[in-house]
Amino acid sequence: MPHEFAPAPAPVPFGTTRARVGLWLATCALSACATTPLPPAPAPAPTGPALSPVSAASPQPVQASTPAAVAAAPVAPPMPSLVQPAQATAPEAEAAAQLLRYADRVRALTPAELSLEIAALGDPGGVPERQLRLSLALMHLNQPVETARALGLAQRVANSPTPEAAPLKPLARLLVQRFMEQRKLEEAMDKQAAQLRDHQRRIDQLNERLEAMRAIERSINNRAPAPAAPAPRAP
Repeated sequence: MPHEFAPAPAPVPFGTTRARVGLWLATCALSACATTPLPPAPAPAPTGPALSPVSAASPQPVQASTPAAVAAAPVAPPMPSLVQPAQATAPEAEAAAQLLRYADRVRALTPAELSLEIAALGDPGGVPERQLRLSLALMHLNQPVETARALGLAQRVANSPTPEAAPLKPLARLLVQRFMEQRKLEEAMDKQAAQLRDHQRRIDQLNERLEAMRAIERSINNRAPAPAAPAPRAP
């Protein structure tokens, strides 16, 4: 049986196809406008001064601003000294410096060398410098008698009206004060030593009395007992 072919569809004109595509695109555009919200209006640009862009590679340090009205606290002036130093003359300064150097050398001497130095100074007479030298040597003996002697020599220089003693008077007055304090300490030590000797003497007396009582007790315990009396005989 022979095959039967269906008749071919009639060709669609090209203009009709373009019209359909355009209609479809218009429909899609209208639907997109109906569903997509409009973007917000751009914010107005600031009216302030324009800032220069800051480079990220070199950040600028932030400086704290200090109010100009705050003033620095006023610095209190130092308190004036109650004792104004006196200007020493050249002879006075040289004489005091020589005696201080001598005192430093004497301080390092041994007791035997110190005794030889005192013997070499001998009697200072009325020379103020030799008097102070001898007083500086005597003070290191640490003996009440020699300290009293050194005090007397320093007082003679401090009270001397001679021109030779004038440059040495400040140092002499300082030594007088030093020797007086040393004398007070030595007297206190002598008093304490006397009290210790008195306490030791009383302790020795009490020990002697205690030993005497122990001797009496031993003599009583060592005494031989008396013989017993004979018993009476029965008649």
